[in-house]
Amino acid sequence: MKPNEYLKKILEQQTFGDDEQELKDLRKRRKEVEKTLRAHFSEASPSIRWAGSMAKDTMIRESYDGDMTCYAEHDENALGETLEEIYNNTAEALTEDYQVERKASAIRVRDKDDRHTDLHIDVVPGRFTDDDKDDVFLHRTTGDKQRLKTNLQTHIDHIKNSGVVEAIRLVKLWKVQNGLDAAKTFVLELLVVKLLKKKKSSGLSTQLEHVWTEFRDNAENLAVEDPANPTGNDLKPMLDQCRHMLSTVASNTLWQIENNGWEAVFGEVEDDDEDDGDDGNGGGGGGKDRSAALKAATISVATPTKPWLRGE
Repeated sequence: MKPNEYLKKILEQQTFGDDEQELKDLRKRRKEVEKTLRAHFSEASPSIRWAGSMAKDTMIRESYDGDMTCYAEHDENALGETLEEIYNNTAEALTEDYQVERKASAIRVRDKDDRHTDLHIDVVPGRFTDDDKDDVFLHRTTGDKQRLKTNLQTHIDHIKNSGVVEAIRLVKLWKVQNGLDAAKTFVLELLVVKLLKKKKSSGLSTQLEHVWTEFRDNAENLAVEDPANPTGNDLKPMLDQCRHMLSTVASNTLWQIENNGWEAVFGEVEDDDEDDGDDGNGGGGGGKDRSAALKAATISVATPTKPWLRGE
C-alpha cells in the first residue's frame, strides 16, 4: 500500500459517521449541558455554540472533545460582573448536574456519579467585547495574565480553511499516540498550518515528513501567532514547554518511517478492497458493520512511538 493511500485509510478509521452512536451521544450531552446553563442563567442570553474540533472539522476518534462556549453579552451582568465571576458562576451552574474540573480557561464536565467517565465536553465561559459579538474576553486561571482576548470564529476559519485539515488530524493523532500532553492542540494546529503554507498541494506523506523534519531540525526556532490576537497573546511559553519533546519524538518518527515504514507510526490497517457499502468517496454507507469495523481498527492502530526504544 502506498503511503498516501495508507494515511487516507488511517483518517477514515479516525472519522465518525454522522449516524454513529458516539457522535449522537456527544450531541445529546451537549444539549443537556446547554439546558443546564440556560436554566441556571434564565435571566441572561448566553451565546452557546460548538467550538474546538467539532467546529474546525479536525475531530479524531482516538481523542475528541465537544468544546462549547458560554459567552455573555458585553453589557450583561447576569452571568457575572467580572470575567472571573462569569467563570466561577458557570462552573457552579454546572455542578448542579455534573462534576467539574477547572482548567486554564475552560471547565471540564464529568459524570456526576463517576468522575472517571469522560463526557468529552469542555465549556469555555467569556464575555463579548462589544455588540459585534466577534472578539471575546476569557478569564485565565493560570499564568500572569488574568484576561485573554480572542475570537472563536477567527480560530475556526483559520484552521477549517487552511487547506491542510487532513494533515492536522494526523498530527493530532500522532500527538495522542505518543503521549505529547505538553503540546497544546491549539498550538500544534497553528504550527502545522504555518509549516505547510507552501505545501498544501503536496501529498499527506510529504506534508507530515516536512512537519516532523521541522520539529526535529528547527525546534528552537519554531514560532506561531494567535490569528485572533497576534500581539496580545504570547504563545511562546506554550511552545517552550514542548519544543524538546516535539523534536525527540519527531526524530524517532522519521527514523521509524525510514527503517520500518509508515505502519510503525500509526499501526496496521487492513488493505481490504471488498465493497462494504462505501460510496467510493470515503463516505459512509456500510451501516453498523462498517462502524464496528472502523472501531476495531482504531483499537489496533494505536502503536505509540517511543523515543527511548529507538535503535533497539
